[in-house]
Amino acid sequence: MSEKLFLLPGDGIGTEIMAEVVKLIDWLNAKGKTDFTYDSGLVGGCAYDVCGEAISEADMEKALAADAVIFGAVGGPKWDDVTYEQRPEAGLLRLRKDLQLFANLRPAICYPALADASALKRELVEGLDILIVRELTGGVYFGEPKEITDLGNGQKRAVDTQVYESYEIDRICRVAFDLARTRGKLVHSADKKNVMKSGVLWDEVAHQVAKDYTDVTFQHILADNCAMQLVRNPKQFDVIVTDNLFGDILSDAAAMLTGSLGMLPSASLGAPDAATGKRKALYEPVHGSAPDIAGKGVANPIAMVASFAMALRYSFNMVELADQVEAAIAGVLGDGLRSADIMQDGCRQVGTEEMGAAIIAKLDA
Repeated sequence: MSEKLFLLPGDGIGTEIMAEVVKLIDWLNAKGKTDFTYDSGLVGGCAYDVCGEAISEADMEKALAADAVIFGAVGGPKWDDVTYEQRPEAGLLRLRKDLQLFANLRPAICYPALADASALKRELVEGLDILIVRELTGGVYFGEPKEITDLGNGQKRAVDTQVYESYEIDRICRVAFDLARTRGKLVHSADKKNVMKSGVLWDEVAHQVAKDYTDVTFQHILADNCAMQLVRNPKQFDVIVTDNLFGDILSDAAAMLTGSLGMLPSASLGAPDAATGKRKALYEPVHGSAPDIAGKGVANPIAMVASFAMALRYSFNMVELADQVEAAIAGVLGDGLRSADIMQDGCRQVGTEEMGAAIIAKLDA
């Protein structure tokens, strides 16, 4: 039975890097390794240009019906003056909300061939493999009230509300502990319980969940200390679980340890369906739409391809095939091929299409 993918390339380099994933899907289908069908839609600025919204109702229905959504990138200066509710990023936020994607997984992996590209010393990052599990549908980004009030006399007051309920913390912590069981069996929970009531509740629930996972080591860490430790000694971490705001910040910091934000994938997962056990899921590269290089054929497609590998792993349980795709990426880098963002002395610079073709050739070998 075919598995349904819904592809949303988005804006900027999104269309270019998604094209390399389409080639990979077609190759896997032709080799009999997968049986995917796929459809494409519009999201972000390109959707706004067509329908006046960051994603249309028709494409939302397709996303809800898909076994997995593969997402590129959205945004660009063309849409800077669009209203807040219709901005390109609103399409991604709606997908997360309507698909109920509460768990964001962001790995920070340093490929051996790129250890010298990190801003940190090789010995600090070589072999780095961190997974940050970020709560995605609660917290300060979604809490109400969220407003700017004119107080008069030239003064304004801005309010964002940090809100979490116990069940939201419980379910994201369980995702982190379940994943830790397949990795290094270590979970750090990052919050600010020293100054925030939401942090006090977060820590309380995290400790309760930890009691159900006696085979996993659990440690609390303050979020600001976690940021410092990511720079000081990143390999002390295995899985880090944290809220929406701190997860946004810490995962970007961890990403840069690897040498380039353009190298890293992510997955956003919903709860398992009670009947089928399947999760709604969206997979996307961490980087943005990079409008400055769009259309030049120089974008790095590795994060997009690696995001598809995460889809193989988490949505379709094709673990061995996901391993092979990730090994092909490492192999191509080991052969000295580099896109412009990760170029190093002694390596050969290639464009988007050549990098994508090299990954497929490595798989074929």
